[in-house]
Amino acid sequence: MKDKRHQHSGGQPLLNEIQQARLLQTLRTPAGDRGLWNSRKVADWMSNLLEYPVSIQRGWDYLRSLELRLKVPRPQHDLTDPKIQEVWKKKLSIRVQQIEQEYPEATVEVWGMDEHRLGLKPLIRRVWVGPGEQPIANVHCRYQWLWLYCFVHPQTGETSFWIFPKVNIELFNRVLADFAREFKIGKDKHIILTVDQAGWHTSEQVEIPEGVHLEFIPCHSPELQPAERLWPIVNEPMANRSFEDLDELEEVLFQRCQVILKQPSLIKGITSFHWWPKTRTLSFRCNRN
Repeated sequence: MKDKRHQHSGGQPLLNEIQQARLLQTLRTPAGDRGLWNSRKVADWMSNLLEYPVSIQRGWDYLRSLELRLKVPRPQHDLTDPKIQEVWKKKLSIRVQQIEQEYPEATVEVWGMDEHRLGLKPLIRRVWVGPGEQPIANVHCRYQWLWLYCFVHPQTGETSFWIFPKVNIELFNRVLADFAREFKIGKDKHIILTVDQAGWHTSEQVEIPEGVHLEFIPCHSPELQPAERLWPIVNEPMANRSFEDLDELEEVLFQRCQVILKQPSLIKGITSFHWWPKTRTLSFRCNRN
């Protein structure tokens, strides 16, 4: 006996082209119960349209055939202004040209800098498990925190990290000074550093080292900050775990930063926005502190 299924083109699809277009348009609106669409709800919608029962699997099949994918939306503040963001992108490129003209003999680079809070409050993330298995994460929720200060150069993927117990003007000044000393910023090397408008960044008490030029990202626009792209990678070893105290957490975070420092190609791929300014001279060096 032979399997002759390959000789048959199959039956007619449940939905014709017009009905599929109607389904795609419907999926762009809330589901009938004002909730989120899933394969069961799609199957119910198809059952009502075709006037006979449709299995849940066919709902999933049509979601896939329409090339739809499950993705978690990136949060965006209600007050985000796309026009202001576009103006700022152009302004950043102009600023790079100005610095290059003002210091023609110096290397010019554009970096991003941000702070990330981590603590003893558990981070729960999805994991792969076998059929019928229910993953368990042992947690102990406490509200104690550490702050990770991160600098990233998207054009090369170079990164640098500092771990502190809090954020304030004094620590920001210290980090800027250490950053300038570590990367030899000064007369021969200038850094345009993009930061948000947190109070400890914009204060008149901030001491800006020679060669560092702060550029403030528009309000409510974290998506313009390349350092923001690093947080999911930084969080991985802390996910689904419980830590005895902040010292244990800090050790795991320190080891994670050491790993990230050695992966410039990965970081470049994540943080190098298509609109990010390209400078005329590169000074690549993998930071191994």
